Amino acid sequence: MVTVSDHGFETEGLTKRFGKVTALDGVDLTAPRGQVLGLLGPNGAGKTTVIRVLATLLRPDGGHASVAGFDVAGRPGEVRRRIALSGQHTSVDEELTGLANLVMIGRLLDLPRPQALRRAADLLARFGLEDVAKRPVAGYSGGMRRRLDLAASMVGHPEVVFLDEPSVGLDPGRRDELWQMIRGLSADGVTILLTTQYLEEADALADAIAVIDRGRVIASGTPAELKREVGGHTIAVRPNDLADTDTAARILAEVAGRTPERSTRHELVVPVTGDEDFFEIAARLRERRIGVSELSLRLPSLDEVFLALTGTPTTATAADEPTKAVR
Repeated sequence: MVTVSDHGFETEGLTKRFGKVTALDGVDLTAPRGQVLGLLGPNGAGKTTVIRVLATLLRPDGGHASVAGFDVAGRPGEVRRRIALSGQHTSVDEELTGLANLVMIGRLLDLPRPQALRRAADLLARFGLEDVAKRPVAGYSGGMRRRLDLAASMVGHPEVVFLDEPSVGLDPGRRDELWQMIRGLSADGVTILLTTQYLEEADALADAIAVIDRGRVIASGTPAELKREVGGHTIAVRPNDLADTDTAARILAEVAGRTPERSTRHELVVPVTGDEDFFEIAARLRERRIGVSELSLRLPSLDEVFLALTGTPTTATAADEPTKAVR
């Protein structure tokens, strides 16, 4: 087994060109061991190109990139022994059983058959696939296949895992299961680079986020830091009694200095400068004895942050090029 490094991955001034097109233009990223770094960007921004360089599938034209302490260009073999890559589409063999798939990968990684069987059994248990271990993958649901694909990525005890749109095609329930597994990998010290078109997924999973656009990192930080950077808070109020809506709206307008918006759910929403306005509004609502079912102070959503930074709707955040799974 490889010795786990405290270093996850790092890029500095990373550049990559395809003919006259510059896909990466001086990309700086860093993630220590155990961190989940969310990489967000519009379609064609360079997200998958970053992953392919870090996974040694593409050679950079400039700059430096290292994974688990090893240079991706100078020591690609060492990098490959320490990584796993899972793309948008599962890469398991549908004619084999789940158990046979994992044993096959173990054998390809030079594990003795008894050790490959033990590792496969451990992973099937961890990913909740014990009951279907001996069924052909062709009969698996989409969620089962995604879990098996992630389990296959873990056969070789990788230090760094690249997940390119891992929850594409999963229903919300299966997506939640996948999230729990990703959190478990991070807790075990695995460093994860995650690209996703679901910004709530990045918000829920990522310790840090980098936003890339036109081959450049245009913003980075924790989700909370990016929300504060974009700026602005909003207060949302929903009166218990619809008859109080107009009075509540006047209170919000007096404090915030602007007319609140009214949603179809009878919710009043108004931008404010900070939490002082929140407490003032709460006090005035109490003075007027206006009961509320909701009273909240919100930072911008990650969707709003993304739109503010890139000018692109979040529906355009799909990966910029297809990725094949690498073990």
